[in-house]
Amino acid sequence: MPIDSIWSYAPGLDQVQEQDLTDYTVVASDGTIGHVDRQADHHGMRHLVVDTGVWVFGRSLLVPVGVVTDVHTGERQVTLGCTRAEVKEAPRFRTDSETMDPAYLTAVGDYYHRLPPRESPTG
Repeated sequence: MPIDSIWSYAPGLDQVQEQDLTDYTVVASDGTIGHVDRQADHHGMRHLVVDTGVWVFGRSLLVPVGVVTDVHTGERQVTLGCTRAEVKEAPRFRTDSETMDPAYLTAVGDYYHRLPPRESPTG
């Protein structure tokens, strides 16, 4: 996967490009990780900020939309193509200003880009 594609929805998810995913449940390949707190597109790096609740000690996580494998509108659920542990090990998200920091976003994109490819759950 080219690094640029980590910041774009996968082919077949074009319908969610302009959709508001706020409050959708976020599910990794091995379980729920939280809900979408907000989504952003700074410097052409589209991503979701996920509130993990108590799972990661109240911490929020930043997830590039290229990791999204499916969006179930009726169930209000976003599915990711990685595990809970992989999401938890991503570069730590500390402040909202990081969503606009190209260096931080690049580090996050590099991390997710290096994860092993996975089959889509629907694929």
